Amino acid sequence: MQIVADLLTATDQCGQEGIKVTTLLTRANLSHSRLAKFVENLTGAGLINKIEFDGKNTFVITPKGKQYLESYGRFHDLAESFGLEM
Repeated sequence: MQIVADLLTATDQCGQEGIKVTTLLTRANLSHSRLAKFVENLTGAGLINKIEFDGKNTFVITPKGKQYLESYGRFHDLAESFGLEM
């Protein structure tokens, strides 16, 4: 869940211009194959959109993705209030 939140946060921070694969790889500190699996799951769940332009992929967070981030933040805060580390 933390990796998903990190990917969504990085995507959200780039705004409507979106984030390129290389930048996402760097920020998430994941291998390309592992990132590809996460991106497939996130696009399949409707949390991010993949935009292909000139053979390059860019990712933009969706409103559903922003809602997930907000809910995850509340859950994270609740878990920490009980002394659990996420």
